[in-house]
Amino acid sequence: MDERIAPLFSPFALRSLRLANRIVMAPMTRGFSPRGVPGADVADYYMRRADTGLIITEGVGVDHPAALGGSGVDGDNAPHMYGQAALGGWRAVIDAVHAAGGVIMPQLWHQGVMREMGTGPHPDTESVRPSGVWGPLDRTAMVSPDYIERVAAKPGRAMTDSEVGDVIEGFARSARWAMEAGFDGIAIHGAHGYMVDNFLWEGTNGRTDRWGGDHKGRTAFAGALVQAVRREIGPDPVINFRFSQWKQQDVRARLADTPQQLEEVLGPIADAGVDIFDGSQRYFDKPEFEGSPLNLAGWAKKLTGKASQTVGGVGLSSGVYDSKKTGGSDAARDNVHKVAERLARGEFDLVGVGRAIMHDPHWTRRIREGEDLLPFDENSRLVLT
Repeated sequence: MDERIAPLFSPFALRSLRLANRIVMAPMTRGFSPRGVPGADVADYYMRRADTGLIITEGVGVDHPAALGGSGVDGDNAPHMYGQAALGGWRAVIDAVHAAGGVIMPQLWHQGVMREMGTGPHPDTESVRPSGVWGPLDRTAMVSPDYIERVAAKPGRAMTDSEVGDVIEGFARSARWAMEAGFDGIAIHGAHGYMVDNFLWEGTNGRTDRWGGDHKGRTAFAGALVQAVRREIGPDPVINFRFSQWKQQDVRARLADTPQQLEEVLGPIADAGVDIFDGSQRYFDKPEFEGSPLNLAGWAKKLTGKASQTVGGVGLSSGVYDSKKTGGSDAARDNVHKVAERLARGEFDLVGVGRAIMHDPHWTRRIREGEDLLPFDENSRLVLT
């Protein structure tokens, strides 16, 4: 093995989690679970990637009627974590991964304002939102600078206090069922403009009650959710929390403009019981704040003292949205060396790899053994979650 990448293949232990290496398969929605139920093909898909230190599954809808919506990968075919059929399907996935020596946890997901109404598991359910400024989702305006202005004029109804509690308890129930099914920990999707992020981001949370306010005030929902999950799963399993600056609604959006503001966001969530912060950015090697080389995961670790996980273009020559504009991305080994060097310095503890592992189930082995990487196919079936 190339000594430059040796840090990626060192073991990692935290609470009950034991990993053989530091590579994490990042969550990527695929849409291969009809009516929310993962089948044998899903079990095979994850099993073949079991030499990755940790697998975090695609986004999995929690036990709430508005968690998933739309069609295809966004609704009907996205998996969920409730009901005998789905939980039985997940047990088969877990058994396959464990039999291959792997470790796996689900990414619990609620689409929030990103939910499309009219299809999905509960087609008649209203899409719930933190604040009343948001109307129905307009996908034609997504990832554009005028998205907020275009949807803000549409009427919307703010979630009631009771509805906020229902979402929190939906996450908690699904977390308990996931652990009972045999998962090795819980990942919570708090990024990219979905429900948890809707509360964290001022662009979607204009509340003035206990669920809103300043940077710290807007963390109340995430904190209560993490506490509820911890209550249901007990003290031993790891809780991984994904957060981001950018949103699918606006890739230039930011939760925090300074380290102090980021500490105000992450501190209460860390205190609530998060063990690992998954700092999602488009390029792992982009400094987050002026005057420091630390990336988003690096700042999360520095500010909270918790373990952190980086992600963003590892193993490829460009980020997911940029590659779509430029016509594609190529497999790249040089940035694997760079991320391993930063890992060795202690900037972060785990390295998320998404599209490269989705495209090639043997990517981890090829990197370890110095084998040639497969040419990357930009048409691989994924939606970044």
